[in-house]
Amino acid sequence: SRTMLKDAVTSAFWFLLVAIIWGATNPLLKKGGSGIEKVKKQNFMLQFIAELKFLVFNWRYAIPFILNQSGSVVYYLTIAKADVSLAVPITNSLTFITSTVVGRLLGEPAHSRWTYLGLAFVVCGVALCVSSKMA
Repeated sequence: SRTMLKDAVTSAFWFLLVAIIWGATNPLLKKGGSGIEKVKKQNFMLQFIAELKFLVFNWRYAIPFILNQSGSVVYYLTIAKADVSLAVPITNSLTFITSTVVGRLLGEPAHSRWTYLGLAFVVCGVALCVSSKMA
């Protein structure tokens, strides 16, 4: 019915937004967290505190982390009303695709053609999942 279609489209929009947020922030988190391997302390607890301090006070890490977690809030609010069998594949696969593209835009090395073929298969798989639920 019309209401079910509207709900499905609305959910898909929110899951797409979450995937974009997660996918865009993943490479930023990776880049912002670089340098943490240089933090060295004498014992486990001091190491943990030093690494935590490094991440919390590093705006290049903290801002993407906050954005990433805001995507998580939207995800959990949306998943309560959505079909989980669609939500998980849509969100996770599109996050992977967005991470790959944004990472490349941020200067990460190019992937092999097999990676991009895999991305195309992911898109086809998600399209099949969505179309099977619409039928």
